[in-house]
Amino acid sequence: MNELELLGPRAHGEPCGRAVLKATAEDFQVDEVLDIPLSGQGEHLWLWVEKRGLNTEEAARRLARAAGVSQRNISYAGLKDRQALTRQWFSLHLPGKSDPDLSAAEGPTLGILKAVRHSRKLQRGAHAANGFTLRLTQLQADKALLEQRLEQIRAKGIPNYYGLQRFGHSGGNVLEARQYAARGELPEQRSLRSRLLSAARSYLFNQALAARVAESSWDRAQVGDLLAFTDSRSFFLAGEAECSDPRLAILDLHPTGPLWGEGVSNAEGAAQALEQRIAAAEPELVDWLVRAGMAHERRILRLPIGSLAWHYPEPDILQLAFVLPAGCFATALVRELVDLVPAGQTDNPCEF
Repeated sequence: MNELELLGPRAHGEPCGRAVLKATAEDFQVDEVLDIPLSGQGEHLWLWVEKRGLNTEEAARRLARAAGVSQRNISYAGLKDRQALTRQWFSLHLPGKSDPDLSAAEGPTLGILKAVRHSRKLQRGAHAANGFTLRLTQLQADKALLEQRLEQIRAKGIPNYYGLQRFGHSGGNVLEARQYAARGELPEQRSLRSRLLSAARSYLFNQALAARVAESSWDRAQVGDLLAFTDSRSFFLAGEAECSDPRLAILDLHPTGPLWGEGVSNAEGAAQALEQRIAAAEPELVDWLVRAGMAHERRILRLPIGSLAWHYPEPDILQLAFVLPAGCFATALVRELVDLVPAGQTDNPCEF
């Protein structure tokens, strides 16, 4: 499966050029934004961890080994990239225990920046947002066009696609999900089951969003849409009045698309017809998600880019800084700017 099959059309036009991302871990930096006041006491030890070249699950395993506890006692809010410099929170459940010596977990790829006690464990999805600092290197682009595109994105947002990393190499996670769906089975291994269900649901969402981008309706409300605020999981039906809500213009309120599962979508009109068309094209995947017990949810179609800023530390490097809600992909922004290529191969765009 190629990029266009997994994602969909760009919203702001052809790329302004090409560049390399992640030539080094420092080129892709992520900081979790956590709006939870920590009490300083309790049976959970919260750790602010910096890691590079290390995925979240491996970091959790190292912390568990060093603390002498089961990995089930380790919690984190979200998964972060391996090929990146990331700072995120973990919590260790240590009832009746003092703070362990965690130095065995530390090294060139992992450092503990802060340790604070709290009364509750860290829940998945508890972080409010992620702050990104990206460097696009070996940049070959029309800078005037790039500046115009960045201003356009700051004013209008981008399609809220799930990134290619959700789907595995060449869409392998989606292909494997289809195989399980065709057999009417679920993987026994919990981590594989979660990964494939997530990939299937994300793929279907991207198909619905791609259809809205193709008809230029991804960034505006239609009667019958289900609308949601940027940081809310609740939604409401759009009538004529709601389609003129001024909060749509300031990128606070957005149309949503379906995350398929048990339950019925309350969308009406053109939005309902589009969702039914996507579901009819992939009946096995939709039925598989329902039988797996996934709940029907909504995700905003338009992604506002918070605190977007940029500069050129060198003529061929563009540095971007911005904040995204949890669960949204920085690569969706990069895709609206440039084609990504492997380091040293600026003539051949790569999948990312």
